[in-house]
Amino acid sequence: MTKINISYAIFTLNQFQVTRVIRKCINEVLKQENISADCEVNVLITDDAGIRTINKAFRDIDKATDVLSFPMFQLEAGAPPASWEDYIDAETGLVPLGDMAISLERAVAQAKEFGHSSRREIGYLTIHSMLHLLGYDHMDEGPEKAQMRSREEDIASRIPRMNRS
Repeated sequence: MTKINISYAIFTLNQFQVTRVIRKCINEVLKQENISADCEVNVLITDDAGIRTINKAFRDIDKATDVLSFPMFQLEAGAPPASWEDYIDAETGLVPLGDMAISLERAVAQAKEFGHSSRREIGYLTIHSMLHLLGYDHMDEGPEKAQMRSREEDIASRIPRMNRS
């Protein structure tokens, strides 16, 4: 069982659809990454001003971005722990993987820019962030970035209507 907590710092008429795609993408990442533990993930949906504030507070970068990820643990990409026992929160009985913040405003703008649906962009950002929570990174332009991009596209291809069109 995965507990997905989604909160909205902004109003959107599409809240039901956004929530649905985020849940589907989180669950698919956990499935494709062979995560056997019962997990908890927190998601904040905000706008550019909100994500800019978070980016400034936690990364000292005073600009908006599309998604921010705050992993709870330092995990190894593609190699989940054999046992999750040491990661379980005693109060909840779940493994708290971490938090993500998505700028819905930025996601909609990027979807138009890239020529695909907002659903695809929100899903892709969710997949991207989940992979960060599971230890993937892309700080360089080399093998780590290629590995992460490959996983993102592979996972997205397994979700209906998550293609680029």
